[in-house]
Amino acid sequence: MKSLTIGQVAERSGVGVETVRFYEREGLIPKPDRSSSGYRQFDDQTIARLQFIRRAKELGFTLTEIKELMSLRLDVTTSCADIKSRTEAKITDIDEKIRTLKRIKRALKKLTSECSGRGSISECSILDALDSKQRK
Repeated sequence: MKSLTIGQVAERSGVGVETVRFYEREGLIPKPDRSSSGYRQFDDQTIARLQFIRRAKELGFTLTEIKELMSLRLDVTTSCADIKSRTEAKITDIDEKIRTLKRIKRALKKLTSECSGRGSISECSILDALDSKQRK
């Protein structure tokens, strides 16, 4: 098995060197062996693990959730249904975030539609509306 430097692992997995170090500190990837001079020596499995983390992040999973998914993968009692259930929960979270973002967008559109965009800052209807919301 050929050992890889942190730069090689980072490049091949599509993440930064600091990200590799961070994931190591967070326990998302195992601590690698060290050379006699102290350099980290990674194996090919680290690349696969980093790519898994990157893809899971792109799908909206948090690092905590990703850590759980990786540990479930090693648990022989875990079923595909368990992973599907967690993924469905993530979809529900995303749906809620979309509803929240749509609500925020509607509120911002209302504020901008009520603003003429002219006059001094002391007459800004958007800032006035935000001030009045804080007082409630």
